[in-house]
Amino acid sequence: MNAATAHSTAGLVAAASILAWVVFGVVTDFPAWWDNVLFIVSSTVTLILVFAIQHTQARQQTATQRKLDEILRALPRADDRLIAVEEAPDHELQALVEDDLEKRNGAIDRLGPR
Repeated sequence: MNAATAHSTAGLVAAASILAWVVFGVVTDFPAWWDNVLFIVSSTVTLILVFAIQHTQARQQTATQRKLDEILRALPRADDRLIAVEEAPDHELQALVEDDLEKRNGAIDRLGPR
């Protein structure tokens, strides 16, 4: 589904479908059921695409996380606690944030005034 919706022809098919739907509505003087069918079809397509987008984003986030974990494992001076930081309790995560802020402020101090 992701590859199909991301392809350029998907946009052309959607545009052609909308144009055909409008032409059909004009030719038939927009019957009463026309709005209902349009609403149902557009709602269904929207729902399906929301799930497709969520799935794609979850896959991308998982792949990015695995790449970052591999970088952390490969660097000898890296903090290994960061590999599983997304599963850490809130207080540990906050402690890591404060530690990073201290390191950042120390680096800024060492750089001196601009």
